[in-house]
Amino acid sequence: MPFMMNNSSFKTIEWCDNGLRLLDQRKLPQVQEYCQLLTINEVARAISEMVVRGAPAIGVAAAYGVVLGFREQGTALDLETLRAARPTAVNLHWAIDRMEPLLRQATSESELLTEAIRIHDEDLAANYRMGELGAGLIAELIAQASSGKKVNVLTHCNAGALATSGYGTALGVIRSAFAEGIINTVYADETRPWMQGSRLTAWELIQDNIPVTVIVEGAAAWLMKQGKIDWVITGADRIAANGDVANKIGTYSLALAAKAHDVKLMVVAPSSTIDLSCARGDLITIESRSEDEILNFNGSRIAAEDASACNPVFDITPADLVDAIVTEKGVIRFPETPLAALK
Repeated sequence: MPFMMNNSSFKTIEWCDNGLRLLDQRKLPQVQEYCQLLTINEVARAISEMVVRGAPAIGVAAAYGVVLGFREQGTALDLETLRAARPTAVNLHWAIDRMEPLLRQATSESELLTEAIRIHDEDLAANYRMGELGAGLIAELIAQASSGKKVNVLTHCNAGALATSGYGTALGVIRSAFAEGIINTVYADETRPWMQGSRLTAWELIQDNIPVTVIVEGAAAWLMKQGKIDWVITGADRIAANGDVANKIGTYSLALAAKAHDVKLMVVAPSSTIDLSCARGDLITIESRSEDEILNFNGSRIAAEDASACNPVFDITPADLVDAIVTEKGVIRFPETPLAALK
């Protein structure tokens, strides 16, 4: 049986009142507030401004955005503004590419809405399946080691119900493994500058009574050296055909530290995140955001005056640093399984 979340009080994405309703993730955990969106440009802005975030959730929101765009403009709708909202997360483009052929021949809004709801439902089902498969992999390796001990895991950014249609990718695995009694505690990187780990991941896990300890990113390698972390489990925003992984900035550093300390790295993402048209990670466009996100905090300047900032949002983790990629279609264990086998 899948782990049943206690946090049924919130939905990240919901179609209601003839529009798209998004939980505003910029205001969590202090305020649980929703935005009601009625136009495609409002959806594009919500994606760009981080009202909704996480590759799968962005894809679902984009699908509903196409529905709203058709309502405004019909089949002549230009989708480029929506495509450009977040350049790195491939699920955004995947969802638009899935909706676009229907858009060009649609005779009613309901045709498009049916497909958007299908994308939404498929993502949730994939999350539960990935949770089952990832937890199974952890349990298998525990059995092989004959240790019988619970493991401690580290996760980065937020790849949970807030980043998906519900349940989560990395956090879906953590939820399932905790329900099976094989996880002891979860370490959550703060994940600067948006603090998705301390604000969102910790909040989600607390809702489900899963023990969580927040750390700064710089503490991860030291905890690994002390033997306090057994697995690093993350999501992904795009996976290249060779297995290179684009994910939140700081993932590459974690992967290097994990390899140095014999800690396993699991990447959890739906098959829609795999981009077989992209041969390798260095071909992926890496989004950069405003310097103000680094130089300021809660509207106040924290950096020295006249200092500049570099704010890449993602980095690339080479495939040879990844132990397993888990999708709803199966588990890839490097280097034994070719990535294309799951598409």
